[in-house]
Amino acid sequence: MRLWHEHLIDRLPRPQLLGQHRECCALRGNGWGKPHATVNYVFDYHPMLLVRYHRLIMDEMKSRGYNVDPLWEQPLYRGKQCEPWEAELGEELAGAGAYVEHDDEYMKECLDNLASKGILIEIEVT
Repeated sequence: MRLWHEHLIDRLPRPQLLGQHRECCALRGNGWGKPHATVNYVFDYHPMLLVRYHRLIMDEMKSRGYNVDPLWEQPLYRGKQCEPWEAELGEELAGAGAYVEHDDEYMKECLDNLASKGILIEIEVT
């Protein structure tokens, strides 16, 4: 499980984009707070940062004509098996930024990971 660097979202092939959506759904749901080496940093942040990231994924999916369950567009929604987040949490979505971990080094790591799968993406990394 990995969250791709934000600047790769619009360049991800279909399987990676849809896989990212599934991973975001899992993290927002019962996966919230469950350790996983690649995404543990997510739990150090406010949950609305994950919701903001997930919105980027869903926006890209919709721009490609893929269907998104409108329930996931609700910031407090966590899936059918989870209680929603408390309403106060949703108020913080507007100011949510990007994950600090998604820096140039992380971009290179993501590009290398994709390349190992035969997916070559050209993007300038400083």
